[in-house]
Amino acid sequence: MRLRICYVHIKKAFFIAVLFTVLIPLCAGEGSIKNREHFREELKQRTFNFFWEQMDEQTYQIPDRYPTKTFTSIAATGYGLTSYIVGIENGYISREEGSQRVLNTLRWLADSKQGPQKSGTTGYKGFYYHFLTYKNGKRFKDTELSTIDTGLLMAGILSCQSYFEGQSKVEREIRKLADFLYRRVQWDWAMNDEKWMSMGWRPERGFIKAQWKGYNEAMILIIMALGSPTHPIYKKAWDAWCESYQWDTFYSFPHINFSPLFGHQYSHMYIDFRGIQDQFMKEKEIDYFENSKRATLSNRAYCIDNPKDFKGYGPHIWGLTACDGPSHKKYLYRGDTIQFFTYRARGASTRHIIDDGTIAPTAAGGSIPFAPDKCLNALYAMYKTYGDDLFNKYGFKDSFNPTYAKVAMNDQQVWINKDYLGIDQGPILIQLENYESGLIWNIMKKNAYIINGLKRAGFKGGWLNEINHEDK
Repeated sequence: MRLRICYVHIKKAFFIAVLFTVLIPLCAGEGSIKNREHFREELKQRTFNFFWEQMDEQTYQIPDRYPTKTFTSIAATGYGLTSYIVGIENGYISREEGSQRVLNTLRWLADSKQGPQKSGTTGYKGFYYHFLTYKNGKRFKDTELSTIDTGLLMAGILSCQSYFEGQSKVEREIRKLADFLYRRVQWDWAMNDEKWMSMGWRPERGFIKAQWKGYNEAMILIIMALGSPTHPIYKKAWDAWCESYQWDTFYSFPHINFSPLFGHQYSHMYIDFRGIQDQFMKEKEIDYFENSKRATLSNRAYCIDNPKDFKGYGPHIWGLTACDGPSHKKYLYRGDTIQFFTYRARGASTRHIIDDGTIAPTAAGGSIPFAPDKCLNALYAMYKTYGDDLFNKYGFKDSFNPTYAKVAMNDQQVWINKDYLGIDQGPILIQLENYESGLIWNIMKKNAYIINGLKRAGFKGGWLNEINHEDK
């Protein structure tokens, strides 16, 4: 009798254990995130997992987007390389796993075919095409040889060069390949004998007419081009870069205006601009970090004011930057015709305002170091408001728009993008880590090429004065 009773209890306990095993993963979502601190931890690890799990296994490149799979992105690959460092330091992966992934990526980049042909290559003169095809990594359709996307790739490569300082065979090869890839880039060629660097080149018709003029995301590009020991651009290129700055006051915040927030974030992912100044910032008596803080707060202030009365905007949900959008159609909203967009650089400044009610989590996420409480509160509010529909396996989906849902989707609560975007995932992960530990900033302070570029641009003060690197 006792044996039968024990058997019944064992069966019951086994059933309960199995039930919990099944239910717990199903319930992992909003209910599993207990508080803001837990949310922050989940945000960092889930965002890291995007880069670790979604790499193209043949080329080691990072997708432009997921789950939609169209092509890989060299800028996202740069962010991926840096994300592996974050993963190692947080214990998500081992140093051996991370270093081998980095080495495989750099080997593929170094071995991939370069040349002036219209197809069948990955790049030319050390630059890479903006988008590459899955599996073989060749130029995607007629995409341009991109200077800024190559720059962001090289920033990720240099972060690995300075982080992997060990004497193992793998880490020595990482440093060697990183040096080769950076030194190979012909930054001076991309100037095209002009005052400003071209945004890109196509074999069919040569250089793109658009040029990199300040202020925008290309600050890191110009600094790396100045710091090159093999193909440097001329020293006064930084003065030319600063010529077109638009200093103005937007929502009570005086700063160099640039509408989408990504332009105030990308360079700061790799360079700690706190306390260092070029001549322009010296005259304004601030630094570029403070400038990005003001840009972030003015972007938030605009969203709180919400002049077009879009749904969902407020002190806790805000953020305009480049991102996906719901449609390229016009709809009537509160008596006005609103032009909605698909992918577009949304933003707000005295330069212009592009706003269709679409909020991107990366706008707040990439600005975490500049205004940590406001940015982290915004991300948490987005999660609490929209739950697992917005915050899922790899962190935040790229964007959402409650207004579009009202006017075009039978008054549903919100339109939420189905995709994660690599170039929008990177700023969230890297800037959260910089806020918490200064990890990537401190790594890049050891890189001679970055130091040389900053000094050639005329930066002085702060931590830069404590570093003695010879101008090569």
